[in-house]
Amino acid sequence: MNTTNRFKNYYRVIPTVVGIMSTLSFAAIAEEEKTPPPPVLPGATADPHIAVFGNTFCLYPTTDMNGWNPTAFHGWTSKDLKTWKDEGVILDFPSEVKWATGQAWAPAIATKNGKYYFYFSANQNIGVVVSDHPMKSLKDPLGKPLVAKGEYPCQAIDPMVFIDDDGAAYFYFGQGRCMAVKLNEDMISFDSKAMKQIELPGYNEGAFVFKRKGIYYLSWSEYDTRDPRYSVAYATSKLPLGPFTKAEGNPILQQKGVIKAAGHHSIVQVPDSDTWAVAYHRFIVPHDGGSLRETCISPLRFDREGAILPIDVFEGIPDQFITKEKP
Repeated sequence: MNTTNRFKNYYRVIPTVVGIMSTLSFAAIAEEEKTPPPPVLPGATADPHIAVFGNTFCLYPTTDMNGWNPTAFHGWTSKDLKTWKDEGVILDFPSEVKWATGQAWAPAIATKNGKYYFYFSANQNIGVVVSDHPMKSLKDPLGKPLVAKGEYPCQAIDPMVFIDDDGAAYFYFGQGRCMAVKLNEDMISFDSKAMKQIELPGYNEGAFVFKRKGIYYLSWSEYDTRDPRYSVAYATSKLPLGPFTKAEGNPILQQKGVIKAAGHHSIVQVPDSDTWAVAYHRFIVPHDGGSLRETCISPLRFDREGAILPIDVFEGIPDQFITKEKP
C-alpha cells in the first residue's frame, strides 16, 4: 500500500472510532442520569432474606449501622412485594440468645413440620432459633451456636437453608468458602462428618439456593461489598449439594450508574406461578462514600433454556406483579 492510500484509510477509521467512543460516552452518561427505584424498606438495611409463607411475603434483613455491629433483627411483611410492614424486633441479643452479643448479620428462615427455623450470624458464629410463628416467639433450642467460629475453614456467617420437594433440608454457609450439609430431621443438627465444601469459582459470601423445573440454582456474591466488582453469580446442578457448574452470562447482578454495591441477595417465587423476584442491597443512593446500605427488590427472569437473565437494578416491582405468568 502506498503512503497516500495509507493516509486515506487512516482518516476513514478515525471518524468511526470517535463515533463509537461518543456512543459509549453517551451511554455511560445516560446510566449515571437514570433514577433508581426507591428502597423497599426505610433506613439502612442489608443482606435481605426474602421468603413467602402462604400469601404473605417476609423480609429479614441485617439492620445496617456504622461499624456493622447490630444486636437485633427486625422482620417485615407484605402482600404485594411493594408495601412492607415493620413487625418490630423479632430477635434480640443477648436477652433472647445468651451466647450472642453482636454482629447480627445475614439471617435466613425455613419452615418444616409446622415450625419456623430462623438461622443467623452472631459474632462470626451461626445460630438457630425456633418458633411456631415466622415473626415472633423465637426460642434458642441449643443454647450455643449451630456452627462455632473457627470450626470450619471459612468465616461462619451467611446461613441459608433450602428444603427440597421430598422435605429434606440442606444447610449452606460461609464466607471465603461455601460449606454445605444435609440437616437432620430436627433442623437444628447435622452430621459433621458429612460436611462438604462446594467448589464455586469466585465465591465470596451469601449463598442462596432454589429449585426450578428440576434444576438446582446456587447463587452467591463475589468480591467484597466495598469493591466496585461486587456482584452476584450463579451455578446449576442436578443435585442439591452439587457438583455445581458456573453458568455463562455471569454476573447477573452488579452495580450500574448511581447504583453501587448491588449484591448479597435472596430469591422468592410468587406462589402458584413462574414469577420470581430478587431482594438485594445496594449502597444508599446517593452514595456518600460510606458503608451503609439499603434493601431493594427487582424482578428475576429466565430465558427459555432456564438461564437467569441479567437483573435490571433500575427496575422495581411493578403493579400486579404477583398475578403474572403461571408455571
